[in-house]
Amino acid sequence: MSKVKDITKENFDKEVSQSPKPVLIDFWAPWCGPCKMLGPIVDVLAEEYAGKLNVGKLNVDENQALAAQFGVRGIPTLIFFKGGQEVKRVVGAQPKSQLQKTIEEVIGLA
Repeated sequence: MSKVKDITKENFDKEVSQSPKPVLIDFWAPWCGPCKMLGPIVDVLAEEYAGKLNVGKLNVDENQALAAQFGVRGIPTLIFFKGGQEVKRVVGAQPKSQLQKTIEEVIGLA
C-alpha cells in the first residue's frame, strides 16, 4: 500500500494543516518529465520516513488554486510543512541523497 496520499483542496487542511508530523507535498503534473523522474523517489522516501514524515502529491492541473496559493510557478516543487506552515521548499528534480538531507533537516535529525 502506498504511503503517499493524493492532496486536494478538500483534504488539504486535514492532511497538511492539522498533521502532527511534518508533511512533504510534491506539486506535480502528469505531463511534466522531471516530475515523472522525481515521483518514484518521493514514493521511496515516503516508505523510508514512514512514521516520521507524511507525504502527499498534489496535481497542479487539478488543484490550480492551491498551487497558486503557495506560489508554485515551476514543477516539480516540493514543499515541507510543519504545523501547517511552510518551512522549506525545493524546486526542480533533486537526487535522492539531497532530498534525504533536506528531510532530515526538516524533521530534526540533522
